[in-house]
Amino acid sequence: MRAIISVSDKAGVTDFARELNELGYEIFSTGGTQKAIAGAGIPVKSISEITGFPEILDGRVKTLHPKVHGGLLARRDLPAHMDELAENKIETIELVAVNLYPFVQTVAKEGVTLEEALENIDIGGPTMIRASAKNFPGVIVVVDPADYRPVAEKLKRGDLPPEERQRLAQKAFQHVALYDTAISQYLRRDESGFPAEMTIGMKKRYGLRYGENPHQMAAFYAEQMVGAALDTGITWAEQLGGKALSFNNILDADAAWGAVIDFSAPTVAVIKHTNPCGLATHGDIAEAYRRALSGDPVAAFGGIVAVNRPVDEATAEEISQTFYEIIIAPEYEPEALALLQRKKDLRILATKLPETYGVSHQGYLDFRRVRGGFLVQSSDSLAEDSVQLKTVTRREPTETEIADLLFAWRAVKHVKSNAIVLVKDRTLVGMGAGQPSRIVSARVARDKAGEKTAGSVLASDAMFPFSDVVEAAAEGGVTAIIQPGGSIRDEDSVKAADEHNIAMVFTGVRHFRH
Repeated sequence: MRAIISVSDKAGVTDFARELNELGYEIFSTGGTQKAIAGAGIPVKSISEITGFPEILDGRVKTLHPKVHGGLLARRDLPAHMDELAENKIETIELVAVNLYPFVQTVAKEGVTLEEALENIDIGGPTMIRASAKNFPGVIVVVDPADYRPVAEKLKRGDLPPEERQRLAQKAFQHVALYDTAISQYLRRDESGFPAEMTIGMKKRYGLRYGENPHQMAAFYAEQMVGAALDTGITWAEQLGGKALSFNNILDADAAWGAVIDFSAPTVAVIKHTNPCGLATHGDIAEAYRRALSGDPVAAFGGIVAVNRPVDEATAEEISQTFYEIIIAPEYEPEALALLQRKKDLRILATKLPETYGVSHQGYLDFRRVRGGFLVQSSDSLAEDSVQLKTVTRREPTETEIADLLFAWRAVKHVKSNAIVLVKDRTLVGMGAGQPSRIVSARVARDKAGEKTAGSVLASDAMFPFSDVVEAAAEGGVTAIIQPGGSIRDEDSVKAADEHNIAMVFTGVRHFRH
């Protein structure tokens, strides 16, 4: 029996090689893997002893040879195949343990050149993996170090059953597919638009107890994003306390984190069912939290808190007075963390801030699942200073109103459409989300804000088809409105605003969030 072992990830490889040797396998290898195995005192031969040909072109060609691939691809159940092997003095290969050059890790390094990237594209490895997986009834293919021990244990008991061989083959093809996806992503990293063909590479982070409801199965996967930061956001957050995350926890935490990183100023968000029921900006993070909580303290119960600054002890003390499912922040002062960890069920997450607030990484795409397909779009990420306000009423907004309008405009994009928010002193005081009618959202926001509506500003994620939202805002004492504009009946809303001395600005940009 013969085995080829040639791996980039050398975790556990010498132990596996030792067990194969004890089982009677003749081991062949290449480069660093061969040195590691030999260094452990395990008999190993060069792949050149199979091919009768030296490695050439700086190692680019070493396993691409008929004596390798003939030994892998020959069907053991076809006499004609076995006769051809004998005629050409080719021996069968029964096991291949291969994983591939660290392409993703290489291209993630700062300043990596195209030449370096190309040199880290593995050719021989994927070819051996695919050949072995194609012929899995006769060849065992192992690409994951986690499979070394189970495979060795089964071989000690005799052999791997067909279903186990098939499972390893499926895993091998997926391993190569993920690798090819990474290379494709890298080579089109500077291209805009949408390619005719696309694959999405994902790796399982962990299984979940269930999905949105207990009768649904679920798992959490991380998208492989070549050339982008892989360690920011909820996907790569470190959990510092509390119970395991659920499906809904992850959705809400992602929404919360997305809201606070859209602001460069110190900001706190309180999220319930992916909508912000509280949001505020203030120089003192504890005060920002208090203001965010004031937006809807009833809805905040059982919600998610996100903070885009380190959490200090004063803020932790405030947060600990309300029951929350999760808190997520870039870091925690030791005293703050110790205080929060006293709440055994509170899930405490720490994750890195992105390099820039509110600006997506180049090439980032947003995927929305529909039955049988995906909708793909660029993310709704605009820099804070990118919005151009156009005053369309007789009265210009004051400086204070402009500050609140800009805050409201960034807040409303995180609320489900139809979305209306009311803001005062860069604090969310009322919110209407997900209503089929925009006027209903406006009334919900006004009812939530109550007396705080007076002197607030209003933001709408989309244009006003009628003047009814302006009329409702005027009844509550709203002083300024920000909206995209673009309706054929814009003039009706402008006229109503002028009649009530409300300043109104258009952005020319909308923020639908279905």
